[in-house]
Amino acid sequence: MSATLCQRHPVKLAVAAGLILAALGGTLEGADAPSPVPEPPVIDPGPIGGPPSDAVVLFDGKDLSQFRGERSAEPQWRIESGAMETTPQGGLFSKQEFGDCQLHIEWAAPAVVRGEGQGRGNSGVYLMGRYEIQVLDSYGNKTYPDGQCGAFYGHNPPLVNACRRPGEWQAYDIIFHAPRKLADGTVKAGSFTVLHNGVLIQDQSSVGGEPTTAAPLRGIADKGPLFLQDHGNPVRFRNIWVRPL
Repeated sequence: MSATLCQRHPVKLAVAAGLILAALGGTLEGADAPSPVPEPPVIDPGPIGGPPSDAVVLFDGKDLSQFRGERSAEPQWRIESGAMETTPQGGLFSKQEFGDCQLHIEWAAPAVVRGEGQGRGNSGVYLMGRYEIQVLDSYGNKTYPDGQCGAFYGHNPPLVNACRRPGEWQAYDIIFHAPRKLADGTVKAGSFTVLHNGVLIQDQSSVGGEPTTAAPLRGIADKGPLFLQDHGNPVRFRNIWVRPL
């Protein structure tokens, strides 16, 4: 076959070659052969808000068996009406540790407003016990931008303020990739992507190796516990689950 004919009809020739190979039971090999791609695993997504079937459920409203206390072996928070509430006895660590993960957690600041700024409905969700997404009643409550509700505390303010009214349930959906120490001693940054009540508020915000100020754990690690902070305000939490990535 002439080179001119090949140049004029490349598509037709490719189709014809495919038909001939199929008729002969042959397959394309080498660079033209598609590489095998495994089928994604099938999971049950569960109800809206989860948990999906591959999630680790940390709190379903029944007990605190998946947590330990910050200052004691047993967690000291109270449970009422399917939610747990902070107490002055310190925060909670999850017994299981996680690295890269998807986290869903729901929380509510007190319905009766007391205080202002950082003194109003203050708590925090710390990935790996080190990197904090701020919990705060920021509904009509002014404070510094990188300390308001949904901030990667001390680093990145939220893109928008998506707070509901005091006392109403709110949800964080967090995709977290942990920072990692490389062979040469440098740190590869991780990231936070956060949705607050379904609204994007952190878009792949960089997470370096330096933990949030006052974080209970320090240093680079492959995994760490989820930490829920007691900051002196009665904040409630419910429906907490994690999917390791």
